[in-house]
Amino acid sequence: MRALVRDAAVAATALALLLTGCGGGDGGRDDGRITLRFQSLAWQKESVDANKQLVREWNASHPEVRVEYVQGSWDSVHDQLLTSFEGDEAPDVIHDASDDLADFAYGGYLADLRSLLPDRLTADIPQQSWRTSTFDDGVYGVPFLQEPRVLIANTKVLKASGVRIPTPARPWSWPEFRQVTKKLTGKGRYGVAWPLKEPVSVTLNLGLSAGGELFHRGADGKVTLAMDDGDLVVPRTIHDQVDTDHSAARTALGMGGGDALPGLFGGKYAMVPLGFSYRQQVVEQAPKGFEWTVLPAPAGSEGLAQGVSPQTLSVAEDSPHKKEAVEFIDFLLRPANMVRLAKGDWMLPTGRAALADPSLHTADLGWSTGAALAGALRSAPAQSVRGYPEWKDKVATPALQEYYSGAIDAAELRKRLVEDGNRVLARYQR
Repeated sequence: MRALVRDAAVAATALALLLTGCGGGDGGRDDGRITLRFQSLAWQKESVDANKQLVREWNASHPEVRVEYVQGSWDSVHDQLLTSFEGDEAPDVIHDASDDLADFAYGGYLADLRSLLPDRLTADIPQQSWRTSTFDDGVYGVPFLQEPRVLIANTKVLKASGVRIPTPARPWSWPEFRQVTKKLTGKGRYGVAWPLKEPVSVTLNLGLSAGGELFHRGADGKVTLAMDDGDLVVPRTIHDQVDTDHSAARTALGMGGGDALPGLFGGKYAMVPLGFSYRQQVVEQAPKGFEWTVLPAPAGSEGLAQGVSPQTLSVAEDSPHKKEAVEFIDFLLRPANMVRLAKGDWMLPTGRAALADPSLHTADLGWSTGAALAGALRSAPAQSVRGYPEWKDKVATPALQEYYSGAIDAAELRKRLVEDGNRVLARYQR
């Protein structure tokens, strides 16, 4: 039934895009003007408003190249884009996330932007961000918004416990974090809640701080899985908090991020590791008088390093107006505009000039903590690995869920992630 509902939703989305002018049958021109379709995945009101306002500003200053705003959805974007690509009805400018680009890039659906990007934009965005959208040396998206994982904590509980408050300059280590959560655990309260309904990206991305690699690319370009001690630091910490120390709530393991917030507000959890953008939900949902703070995630042998999959802007390979599409992207991502987009999504801009904006370095609402983490963000470990979605869904997700719940031990986790995983990856690399 779920598949039928999903297929119906995809078909409905594709039809809606056709009816809103997403098709390019007339060559993208209307009354002599070029018309570009920009499919945005903005969903929060502030973000939607910022995107639509920027489109209006572009249209007012570029009468010969009109941009049409098309609303997409994160929930169905992959299937919807695949349908539009195969039906030759793709939008010209495509908003997505870098970890969703690999299949489209390798499949020839996205334009290689290397010869189209202006020097200003290329220089402004750091190389570690460009790596997230680079596949076989081609650049298939412009990474523009990114989100570190942080700890959102109950300030009163932290102060009352007497634990050392971490800062980006002096974060907790993973062993210290485990000890802190034990100290924060008391009657009716857990030191931490890990909402791990989707455990793979959290585990892999935070694992970079401890030197975790897991995916290793050989000289022949093929990727294999191998798990060493660094790869086990994060999963072992979570496992021990849940199953040994009882400082992490077992019931939270099946939750999404937002599901854990009521427990944080109600004093059931002292801290919750979440994406940086969840601060908006805290602001909107926290009861009056609730005091909270944003702390950096724990650090390991590689410091505060984290994997991220930035939001991206791409151009369809079949677009007849690639040059104009990239000019629009360049306009959207001017430093002042990138700041507007970042604030609308409660995230961080990738561009150096935008990230330097003073408004992103205030202590208010944790902005300064997030900005201090930007330099430690790296390409997510599995970003360009073909076969990763199958490995994640069929192998890694159930294995990690069982490990965190105590159903299997670390040896069995390693066996399943590596041995079963390499069999999956091998099928994609023959």
